[in-house]
Amino acid sequence: MIDLDLSGKRAVLTGASLGIGAAAVRALADQGARVCFCSRGADNVAALADYRPPEGEGSVRGFAADMADRSSVDAFLDGVLAEGPVDILVNNVGASPSRNFLYMSDDDWFSLFELNLMSAVRCTRRLLPAMRQRKWGRVVMVSSGAALYPNAALIDYGASKAAMIAMGKALARKYGADNVLVNSVLPGLIHTPMWERAAGEVAAANGTTMAAVLAANARAVPVGRYGTAEEVAAVIVFLCTSAASYINGAAITVDGGQGGHV
Repeated sequence: MIDLDLSGKRAVLTGASLGIGAAAVRALADQGARVCFCSRGADNVAALADYRPPEGEGSVRGFAADMADRSSVDAFLDGVLAEGPVDILVNNVGASPSRNFLYMSDDDWFSLFELNLMSAVRCTRRLLPAMRQRKWGRVVMVSSGAALYPNAALIDYGASKAAMIAMGKALARKYGADNVLVNSVLPGLIHTPMWERAAGEVAAANGTTMAAVLAANARAVPVGRYGTAEEVAAVIVFLCTSAASYINGAAITVDGGQGGHV
């Protein structure tokens, strides 16, 4: 029997107001986890925090926090840990601005790495010691297919997401013996607000519609469509369960077969 039950586990998920993050919060709670998440927007936090799993002991609690700000990260984690230790960490927060490498400043690079990478560094560094002590922990880095297939318009995004995979693999080798398993999930074309914004920008630049851009992108995926946030969330949740007890240091693509690497 495959054990997907997360009853009695506490989970933390960063950047969860919409898309993959929100889907993962709901999916973790559906499996019985008590989930704490954060987002910058108070309205989005309140909306997702209202979610109630259909059954079981799962729950959802939201915090307003800016993961690009170190003091805000610390305050968020202080609030989470005041209620007890954490078993699961999903480093999901991230941004993917489209911009030209030649016109990007140092501050552009630093600000994106502060959000995408350093938030994961800080949360993992803070929560991992107790996982080691308890001899049970799961850390999931939500990276991106852009880490394997860099795009010149998303160069800093791809670099930050590749760094997350490297960090995850290094931590997996170091702490696997403590039963703290660290893996990365690499979404491809997933129909989320982020991809809708990107398609809108391409449409505006080329005098077409967002729907046409989305349709053209979908044709490049072997399964012929965008993925859903729920399909990515299902992989994240699986990696957090006892069913994935021998998966460590993996970088799993969820891209409908679009990636061509072996």
